[in-house]
Amino acid sequence: MSEIKKAVVLISGGLDSTTCVALAQEQGFEVYGLSFNYGQRHTAELDSAAQVAKTMGLKKHVVAEINLRAFGGSALTDDIPVPKGRNSAEMSEDIPVTYVPARNTIFLSYALAYAEVLGATDIFIGVNALDYSGYPDCRPEYIAAFERMANLATRAGVEGTGGLNIHTPLIDMTKADIVRTGIRLGVDYSITTSCYDPTEEGKSCGQCDACHLRLKGFREAGQTDPIDYV
Repeated sequence: MSEIKKAVVLISGGLDSTTCVALAQEQGFEVYGLSFNYGQRHTAELDSAAQVAKTMGLKKHVVAEINLRAFGGSALTDDIPVPKGRNSAEMSEDIPVTYVPARNTIFLSYALAYAEVLGATDIFIGVNALDYSGYPDCRPEYIAAFERMANLATRAGVEGTGGLNIHTPLIDMTKADIVRTGIRLGVDYSITTSCYDPTEEGKSCGQCDACHLRLKGFREAGQTDPIDYV
């Protein structure tokens, strides 16, 4: 009987990470979801992450508590307005204020710790280097550097019992490619949310960078986004 392959998948409740869950499952992994309550502007994404975990049959879903609001420095963790109404050209000009300093490094470090406890050698993260908002911790060279570091910093890496692999299956996809992939795999995007600044009722604003990229992806994929917008 073959051993069950375990993978830690970072899930935010958004389009990208939910597609990552489906891809990990397609590859035969038993998925352990990891989300973060990190002091972000809203917790609607955690509600979506919990729904994704339940609907998609994850083995376990852990929500780690981190207070990045103690540092601030981002529109997602501080009293800084979320940019609205920007086009793709404006979004690519510089690193936006919605970038949370070192967030993916912190998240991947937690995922690394969780993977060690589980005896897993695989981590999935839904970073994307094409249709993205200029985040430096979504680039392929960053992921490769973190993977090298992880294999120097873990028992399995040092003892040679199994190197850690960080999977970034969406990194070279457009948002339209991601949508098409998820639809092929039967992902229910109606339970996801991507908005940086949703209403109290959980409706997406339709104007922030995340909404712009998501709507663009569905439009270019010839699909209708099933979530509610203001």
